[in-house]
Amino acid sequence: MIIDVVMPKMGESITEGTILEWKKQVGDSIAMDEILLEIGTDKVDSEIPSSAEGVIVEILAKPNDIIEVGKVIAKIDSGKKPSKSNDSFEKPDESLSADIPEIVDKVPKDHSNAMDNQKRKKFFSPVVMKIVAENQLSINELEKISGTGRGGRVTKKDILLYIDEKEKLEPVNLKNDSHDKVHKSVMIKSNDEEMSHMRQMISKHMVDSLSTSAHVHVVTDVDMSRIVEFVKLNEVSFKNQESYNLTYTPFVVQATVQALLEFPKMNASIEDTKIKYHRNVNIGLAVSIEEGLIVPSLSHCEEKNFLGICRSVNDIASRARQGKINPDELSGSTFSITNFGVFGVNVGTPIINQPNVGILGVGAIKKRPVVVEDLDGDLIGIKHMMVLSLGFDHRLIDGAEGSKFINSIKRKLETMPLEFNF
Repeated sequence: MIIDVVMPKMGESITEGTILEWKKQVGDSIAMDEILLEIGTDKVDSEIPSSAEGVIVEILAKPNDIIEVGKVIAKIDSGKKPSKSNDSFEKPDESLSADIPEIVDKVPKDHSNAMDNQKRKKFFSPVVMKIVAENQLSINELEKISGTGRGGRVTKKDILLYIDEKEKLEPVNLKNDSHDKVHKSVMIKSNDEEMSHMRQMISKHMVDSLSTSAHVHVVTDVDMSRIVEFVKLNEVSFKNQESYNLTYTPFVVQATVQALLEFPKMNASIEDTKIKYHRNVNIGLAVSIEEGLIVPSLSHCEEKNFLGICRSVNDIASRARQGKINPDELSGSTFSITNFGVFGVNVGTPIINQPNVGILGVGAIKKRPVVVEDLDGDLIGIKHMMVLSLGFDHRLIDGAEGSKFINSIKRKLETMPLEFNF
């Protein structure tokens, strides 16, 4: 029976996708839920598992082709069962055998049965095996690598990352190595590398934003001493209750949501010559992942209490780093927050996430000497200070309103009632 493989629907707002890479080719056997191809959208890149078991008889789309949702991209003959000969780990392709003599030699003969027992538990693709051979890695090394693919499978990205980290850790022996080896170790390699699909999309979105919005930035200092002390006193009880750490991000989100309700124009967007005021406050939270930066949305934040915001922040950040974000969650934000403070940076000038008219940059919390006003006179005190930076669209928001908005967030953080029970 021939089964059609169609371009999957990646989300309600996604109408097409780009074929990035086929993991299988015509004639290859494939099992149910085995990764068939990788698809990219303007929101996220995803590995797509097979919905059927059989043999691939036809592929109808090439890499970089943009295909509409629902269109047939491949055909699988479910009447043919997967062949053991396609298991590249047990029986490598003859074209690869010349490239991997070192690996074959390193596997003891009496280990063959053990490898046969493991063959269905761990799969290594021909691409991975070829990279292993080229870099003279042993089977033991390969088995120790933690795979990020489905079911713990070691991907091309995993093996390349392992090799890169290994090279960084290897010391350069200037005394014993030959001149050529030393030169090779310290020489900076010059090469060209194609941007990933996600990086291309990020690049396009950033340039489009700068050409669309009239970016203006203002900054202010926030005394976070009360919140820092509160977190220290409650971090254990919070962790015991929620099973994750209490961070400073929910405090910033809550203060921002309250300020957005006070300044509805900051929670709006521009459509031609019209101002669209949004009924709900949906916070886009920038999350750094291995492939780049994504901004999933926390919906209906105006309806959530502090604990609800904590749970939403933890959930969206965790799923984003695990690659489990629904593409629809990457749209619909009405205002965005980016926390570069987690990387130790004090201040930045973030680019607006379209179609928002504002974005809040959160710097690192650091101890600083500050002037403390007192009835008896001014004093110098040590406080936990944080820099907030607000980027806003000057087409809609004037400097005065932007300044009032960021000062509202500052005031709410410094005077926030800390009466949460954990």
